[in-house]
Amino acid sequence: MPPERDSKRSVNFLTKEETRLAESGKRKKHWKRWGPYLSERAWGTVREDYSPYGSAWDYLPHDHARSRAYRWNEDGLAGISDRRQMICFALALWNERDPILKERIFGLTSNEGNHGEDVKEYYFYLDSTPTHSYMKYLYKYPQREFPYAKLVEENRHRDKRQPEFELLDTGVFDEDRYFDVFVEYAKADVEDILIKITVANRGPEAASLRVLPTIWFRNTWSWGNRAQRPKLHKARPAPNPVIGLNLFHPNQTQPDTRWLHCEGSPELLFTENETNAKRLFGIENRTPFVKDGINDNVVHGVREAVNPEHVGSRAAAHYKLSLGSKETVVIRMRLADSDFKGTNAFDAFESTFALRQREADEFYATLIPQGLSTDAQNVMRQGFAGMLWSKQFYHYVVKDWLRGDPDNPRPPQQRRKGRNHQWTHLYNADVISMPDKWEYPWYAAWDLAFHCIPLALVDSDFAKEQLTLMLREWYMHPNGQMPAYEWALGDVNPPVHAWAAWRVYKIDKKRTGRGDREFLKRIFHKLMLNFTWWVNRKDAEGMNIFQGGFLGLDNIGVFDRGAPLPTGGYLEQSDGTSWMAMYTLNLLAIALELAKEEPSYEDLASKFWEHFIYIAHAMSHRGHDRMGLWNEEDGFFYDVLKLPNDTRFPMKIRSMVGLIPLFAVETLEPEVLDRLPDFKRRLEWFIDNRPDLTETLACMRSQGVGERRLLSIANQDQLRRILKYMLDEREFLSPYGIRALSRFHQENPYALHVNGTEHRVDYEPGESLTGLFGGNSNWRGPIWFPVNFLLVESLQKFHHYLGNDFKVEFPTGSGNMKTLWDVAGELSRRVTNIFLRDEKGHRPVFGNLEKFQTDPHWRDLVLFHEYFHGDSGSGVGASHQTGWTGVVTKLMQQNGECAKREQTETAVTTVGAD
Repeated sequence: MPPERDSKRSVNFLTKEETRLAESGKRKKHWKRWGPYLSERAWGTVREDYSPYGSAWDYLPHDHARSRAYRWNEDGLAGISDRRQMICFALALWNERDPILKERIFGLTSNEGNHGEDVKEYYFYLDSTPTHSYMKYLYKYPQREFPYAKLVEENRHRDKRQPEFELLDTGVFDEDRYFDVFVEYAKADVEDILIKITVANRGPEAASLRVLPTIWFRNTWSWGNRAQRPKLHKARPAPNPVIGLNLFHPNQTQPDTRWLHCEGSPELLFTENETNAKRLFGIENRTPFVKDGINDNVVHGVREAVNPEHVGSRAAAHYKLSLGSKETVVIRMRLADSDFKGTNAFDAFESTFALRQREADEFYATLIPQGLSTDAQNVMRQGFAGMLWSKQFYHYVVKDWLRGDPDNPRPPQQRRKGRNHQWTHLYNADVISMPDKWEYPWYAAWDLAFHCIPLALVDSDFAKEQLTLMLREWYMHPNGQMPAYEWALGDVNPPVHAWAAWRVYKIDKKRTGRGDREFLKRIFHKLMLNFTWWVNRKDAEGMNIFQGGFLGLDNIGVFDRGAPLPTGGYLEQSDGTSWMAMYTLNLLAIALELAKEEPSYEDLASKFWEHFIYIAHAMSHRGHDRMGLWNEEDGFFYDVLKLPNDTRFPMKIRSMVGLIPLFAVETLEPEVLDRLPDFKRRLEWFIDNRPDLTETLACMRSQGVGERRLLSIANQDQLRRILKYMLDEREFLSPYGIRALSRFHQENPYALHVNGTEHRVDYEPGESLTGLFGGNSNWRGPIWFPVNFLLVESLQKFHHYLGNDFKVEFPTGSGNMKTLWDVAGELSRRVTNIFLRDEKGHRPVFGNLEKFQTDPHWRDLVLFHEYFHGDSGSGVGASHQTGWTGVVTKLMQQNGECAKREQTETAVTTVGAD
């Protein structure tokens, strides 16, 4: 653990970055006004889709992106923007072989990839402070022609049983014939950003490269907005030419002005951020200068494609480089609110950069345990960088999107009853933490909850803002439902928002020495609206057994749980019901915290405690027919299929669905109960007078370690029986964590025949072999960080009550008995080791990718994948989903690492203690 510092240090000992965070939080200086808020991909998104039937990937494909002005969001390579994305800056490159400029990251669409959409480039988020006072990004650009067509064709010909065909497989990086392009940003002040582009030729021969740092305005004027169009212009010629920016705001007589200073003598190229309608649709353009004008000028030599008057809304500085083998070249720029007339804009450039880098090191030294190895510290640093680089300005106004814009073709009539038509209140225009800015460049509610755990370590204000945002009136539906994601805002995600709010509150309280009760109260009241929505909408028979659809676990079931069942009827979901039990305990914990100073919250605490009891009882004994979700014969929780004729039978699949009940656990401290006599009295009365509901549950009367009380779905016997499966290496336990589906199903697949069709679940430890949810996600065997994180936390909570006398066999069948505390520490170590070098110097996350395992320019670049192979630990799915996989930083911060891989390290502290 890092030292217990925050609550004990005076403000005189704050790092410079912490001072900037404090200034930003108090709105003294807006240090976060500029950041990495550009997406990696705006094409192929729902927002930009105006097709009749919602074919977003096809409506605006990659081939159109260079020519079409985006309606809602911008994308770019290693880019930044202001927080409203009015001004954008990013990099464009050309190796003099590609058919187009490299302006954005390329990947396959959902229909092109044999495992769904997939990015086909190598880029890395290397560093960032939470105010973005310093940031670093790396892109690896081949010197050979980029194999766009080969990647599409080869993957299209492969089926789901074959691996994906990746960029390394094409041979373009053979002989190291590529450029490493580093892009760094350092803020001299809020509106003064230093930019350094470092290009290294890794190849054996000299090679040419065009570098085009590009600045532009998001197109806000083509959608019926009559405001004055912003303008870029050539403010000063070479040497050190300057691009001037004039941005006009309503009710403002003078424009905001900024200047982009370009060192050296690059040619300045200007065009407009307007759609090239002639290329795309065969109709005349509104202006002779269009979005792809700079591309056509540089790649095809079309001189008239750029404006000879040196004005426009999109401009680039064209640097022509020739680099010898192993040579490095540096380009320096400065985007500032000063024209530096009469002075050199690049004075003190290097010293400012060095200062910001040193301040970033000082900041992370307070977070990253110094006892970690250099390798582990690097993993944590890149994990935080990925979290912070994954911020994006997200813009989506459903009412305008459905209706269409003035001066543009009316959207097809089918859209009025199509995707998201019931969410016309939704108005999104905020910087939001994305799961992955290429694969998932849109927020996902339950992903975001997990993002906020590591974010709270570096910037608790931002974490709290994110959680609150999802519950604001312009996000949350008037009926209380939270938006899921843009592909289907009305889908249902696991209700983990309350858990995240409680965790963020505790992390913030520990680091600052005070709890933000105003945040907790605000979010608690909104969460009660969402809780009521769940109770009213997802409990079909009012029996405290919940549905919810796929609930984020995509293909985990034998059926698509988000669609009508082929059998008719519905599923009584073990995970849906368990998530709700966990939800009640999270709200109970928040209510008890608030009741410490405001006794009126005791009544609400009682409400949520009683609601938990009803749900927990229903899990084991459902109503009059006594069929619950617990299967006594097997000693496991299953979903139960209810058929139209009212018959029920358990779906005996050993999956994460049966482990999620362990998440519903909480301990009550004796001092809390003594401080809240009304709540304690109600609790005791309920236990005494309703033994029919409490007799088979985890004991709430018996006091555990420290005289604590336990609230849990699983009692001690059920806990032991579940853990026997979970900790069995032939079942759930992998060398790299807990699998989402038991390996038992490798030899024993679950099959169900309905109307002549076989529905089947097999153990699939890597890529999905089914097409459910696009086929790019798989819960039938891989390791997922969010649920592993919750399992670690749950085991520590159980240990908090049961103590050292309660031991289980670990692994099952080994004869080695461990406390739940030690088991939690071992699970934490196993998932953490996915990213760390083993005794051979290899990282499991890289699998058999030799270049990543051994090449000195690749081996320390860490990718935080969406999920991981259940047997090998190699990365699978979205490759930049630091999002929820970023919780590894929290595990490393609290548990450290184990120097000897064969030994179990006792956790330093519980997850719940933060």
